[in-house]
Parts: sequence; C-alpha cells; structure tokens
Amino acid sequence: MNATNRLVTDLKRIVQDSEELLHATKDAVGDKAQEVRERLTDALDATKRTCRDLEDKAIEGAKAADKTIRDHPYQSIGVAFGVGLLIGVLVTRK
Repeated sequence: MNATNRLVTDLKRIVQDSEELLHATKDAVGDKAQEVRERLTDALDATKRTCRDLEDKAIEGAKAADKTIRDHPYQSIGVAFGVGLLIGVLVTRK
C-alpha cells in the first residue's frame, strides 16, 4: 500500500471516528460544546474534501502511468530493469 492510499485510509478513519464522536455528544449542552461541535464539523468537511481530492489525484496518476506504459512498453521495461538492477547493486554492496 503506497503512502497516498495509507493517508486516504487514515483520513477516512479519522472522519468516521469524528462523526461517531459528534453523534455521541449531540446531547451536550453549552456554548463551548456547540462551538467545538461546529469547529469539528467544519474540520470534517475540509477533511472529506481533501480525501476526495487525494483519491482523484491518485486515480489520475494511475491512469497517466498506465497510459505511459501502454504507449511506451519497451522503454517502461527498460526503466524497470534499470531501477531493479540499481536497487540490486545497492542492496548487495557491503
């Protein structure tokens, strides 16, 4: 799982936990509690937008990579081989 997927998963988990917290504290009274709930709601909305944006960018990146590989299959194989060879050399060095 790459970093973007982990970030999206973590953001979704935070949103879910925060929504559960909002639901559990819906009966809390007081100006301070209401203010905190409003700030948390705004933060959740921003987090959801960020999560959607990250997912969209990840999908666009995957589509672009797929198109590039399909347009240039032999060059892609060469680059993958070169990177694998470089990693192999670096790992086996003492």
